[in-house]
Amino acid sequence: MHIVDLNCDMGESFGAYKMGRDEEILDYVTSANIACGFHAGDPSTMRKTIRMCLDKDVAIGAHPGFQDLAGFGRREMSITPEEAYDLVVYQIGAISAFAMAEGGRVQHVKPHGALYNMAIKDLALAEAIAEAVYNVDPEMILFGLAGGELVAAGEKIGLRTASEVFSDRTYQQDGSLTSRREKDALIKNHEVAISQVIRMVKEGKVLSRQGVDVPIKADTVCIHGDGERALDFARYISAALRESGVLVGRIGDYLK
Repeated sequence: MHIVDLNCDMGESFGAYKMGRDEEILDYVTSANIACGFHAGDPSTMRKTIRMCLDKDVAIGAHPGFQDLAGFGRREMSITPEEAYDLVVYQIGAISAFAMAEGGRVQHVKPHGALYNMAIKDLALAEAIAEAVYNVDPEMILFGLAGGELVAAGEKIGLRTASEVFSDRTYQQDGSLTSRREKDALIKNHEVAISQVIRMVKEGKVLSRQGVDVPIKADTVCIHGDGERALDFARYISAALRESGVLVGRIGDYLK
């Protein structure tokens, strides 16, 4: 039987600004990546999001990013591996403290935005992130793009890793995601997105923009919670996976 985790980026509201429909989307995902206050989020939002995760039995994850609120953490920054290590430890610590205070624990860590994308190809950066996760809690799971350096670095240091695929993004022949600067980077048709996800999960393949099948491992599928039709898509993909014979479950419950 095929089994996959569904994860979603959450807790990205801050101050007077509300983003996403977190409480409703939590009914359809199994893992939540919670913003740690640097690219988005604030202490109150972190606590409330963790409380909702515990109420709905959704696994808690840290979603550390660059300290770039204006750019939503999606702008690349020049950073040393040592700085990346400190950045990640700090943010995991914040989420972990709130999780413990609410009677829960952090299941996984998934870097956000530019930090995630840079670590896909930069081995030294990936190793610094993996070391940060391992030193905080070696039982945590490290999420990274399938086939990227982040997953390799996590495995090397002894972490459990989850190879992540994206439901609404197109892929290049080398297994990388199409840049958001390209017009065909996002898949807006729900049926096309679902077909791509089911094939990645069940066949281990994805069709690249160059028309070539690329081998891919899908442990967890990312859906985005801030789009115009995010709730509809979350409901749709959860049902479609189950109807296709794929079991949807929290990755910490089955990943060895």
